[in-house]
Amino acid sequence: MPKDFEENGVLDHIGKLSSAEDIFTYLLLPYEQEIVNVSRLHIMKRFGTYLRDLDAAGKDNDALFLEARALLAKAYSDFIESTPLKEKVFKVFKDEEAKLKAKFVGIDSLKLAVE
Repeated sequence: MPKDFEENGVLDHIGKLSSAEDIFTYLLLPYEQEIVNVSRLHIMKRFGTYLRDLDAAGKDNDALFLEARALLAKAYSDFIESTPLKEKVFKVFKDEEAKLKAKFVGIDSLKLAVE
């Protein structure tokens, strides 16, 4: 486990890293470059969401490191099992889904036209 987080904290150190690959390396997680190339922004956005929900109060850096590692592994696996389009991490995907639902006309709402 890297010890350079002892000065500033593991979460601060992650925030200063400049690429997804750097974060995977720092957290000692293996990854497939092809998956990261395709889903990089989606994985990082999901990881950020998971980190925001993390209750870091009272946890030492070792525990935070392990939790951040598990959360990145979870975010990464979300996109191994699924696709960015299916996961809808970004607002643009959610908005598009809402537009498609608004355009949908169910067959039970149709009425016969009477001459």
